[in-house]
Amino acid sequence: MNKILISPSILACDFSKAGEEIAKIDRCGADWIHVDVMDGHFVPNITFGAPVMKMFRRHSEKFFDVHLMISDPLFYIKDFANAGADGITFHVESDSDIDETIEEIKKYGKIPALSVKPGTPAQAVFPYLDKISMVLVMTVEPGFGGQSFMADMLPKIKAIREEIDRRNLSVHIQVDGGIAEKTAPLVKKAGADVLVAGSAVFGAEDTSAAIESIRNA
Repeated sequence: MNKILISPSILACDFSKAGEEIAKIDRCGADWIHVDVMDGHFVPNITFGAPVMKMFRRHSEKFFDVHLMISDPLFYIKDFANAGADGITFHVESDSDIDETIEEIKKYGKIPALSVKPGTPAQAVFPYLDKISMVLVMTVEPGFGGQSFMADMLPKIKAIREEIDRRNLSVHIQVDGGIAEKTAPLVKKAGADVLVAGSAVFGAEDTSAAIESIRNA
């Protein structure tokens, strides 16, 4: 198992002082910064686009882990790459051609990853595992923060980890949705090594302690 990486989701931050919040989690031990981008079409919520993310980028030099919950990610890869994304995750359920989108991400020197919604089987990502660096398994329905962890996603994480190991690939498994000190051990045991946490980090009085409690749970 790789080192456990913590990627706090800025979806849970106070957007009236987003720059301060991002700088704070940077100082407090976050490994990555998770940036949720929603278009109001692929998911029912709307967050922000590349110009706003470019402003966030000024407040941290950490790895920007950008999750595109949008219908046509291929069209926006260049924008987010130029805005400061380091890794770009898009959904297998999106309308864009998967292979073409992966290649577009690589063309800009960024790290490609694929995500699956709760209703999508693990096998949907298997054909692409040798072309990507990470699989993001959603343990809530994408679109809004603060939802409860879906424990029935654990077998999916396990199945993806087993396929990665069977093929001797170096691919992270990221989990997003309801991650906190109590649920972190469950997803780690199933094979995840990158944990996205939102309210459990941004809602904590002691941010550093919250990050470490999730990492070491």
